[in-house]
Amino acid sequence: MSHAQFEVLSNQAVAICGAFYFIALLAHLAEWAAGRNVPLDADAAADAAAVSGTASAGTASAGSADTLVAVQESTEKMERFARWGLVATGVAAGVHLVAVVARGLAADPIRVPWGNMYEFTLTASLVVTIGYLALYRRFKLAWLSPVVTGFLLVVLMLDALLLYDPVFKLRDALQSPWLVIHVIAAIIATGAFTLGGMASVLYLIKERWLRNQGDPDRTPRRVGYLDRVPGLVQLDRFSYRVHAFAFPIWTFAALIAGPIWAEAAWGRYWGWDPKEVWAFITWVVYAAYLHARATAGWKGRAAAIIAIIGLLTLWFNFVGINFFFGSGSQHSYA
Repeated sequence: MSHAQFEVLSNQAVAICGAFYFIALLAHLAEWAAGRNVPLDADAAADAAAVSGTASAGTASAGSADTLVAVQESTEKMERFARWGLVATGVAAGVHLVAVVARGLAADPIRVPWGNMYEFTLTASLVVTIGYLALYRRFKLAWLSPVVTGFLLVVLMLDALLLYDPVFKLRDALQSPWLVIHVIAAIIATGAFTLGGMASVLYLIKERWLRNQGDPDRTPRRVGYLDRVPGLVQLDRFSYRVHAFAFPIWTFAALIAGPIWAEAAWGRYWGWDPKEVWAFITWVVYAAYLHARATAGWKGRAAAIIAIIGLLTLWFNFVGINFFFGSGSQHSYA
């Protein structure tokens, strides 16, 4: 295949994986919609209905049996939609990978596929998908599925509509192995920070939702999505673990590999470029998050707020800098 054909393949793969992310999102929304009639502890409810059915007769027994069947059917629907959503996400990730690889093969000469904002965002969103799939079973991330698939769909749409650039040859400053090292570390950290930030956002939403619930026994209601999101302690712990994984990688990317690459490209380790400054601000925010949570006991709401601030500075660094400081940044190409 020619370089132009690889570029077309990459663009087509982006459209296809976006379609699969959309299918996955629909499947997960259907999953939670089907679960509105399933008690939080479906097994316990089924056991209780079975016991009630054997202990009573006539109308009561028939009602219990009907309830048990309804719960079982809704549970099966939930599991079926969950499987479809997970499979669609896996297929989307595979096609997403094809889009990234083909983008690199489209360049002449062949290069790493993160020479501008479009390519970086395309690759970073793939890392979010891979991280989500890798952690899905260990941390039982079914509750995160609609958030992740919705986020990926929106990011890919914005990436293709607003950030797209044709394939071009890298400028001299980017012809360095340190570009590969620096950006790979930054992409991995960005994907992990994004997953942790999602958990922090859900923490604040669920905390507010719990405060507004009042007496849960006063009026019966159906089981909603937030009912199935893990408790605040579990959300806080998951967010902390992901951030603790990402922070040393970001430290290496922003404060070690980045300056080494800058010295090789521009003859100085640090030049107070807008992207360098915001990368350092992001590092400070996440350092404060981890330090406060580990030493000062800032868990829960306070930690979630700091984590979200860190996520905003992170994405502003990669996207906002180019729109507000593009002409004055040596990183304007990315």
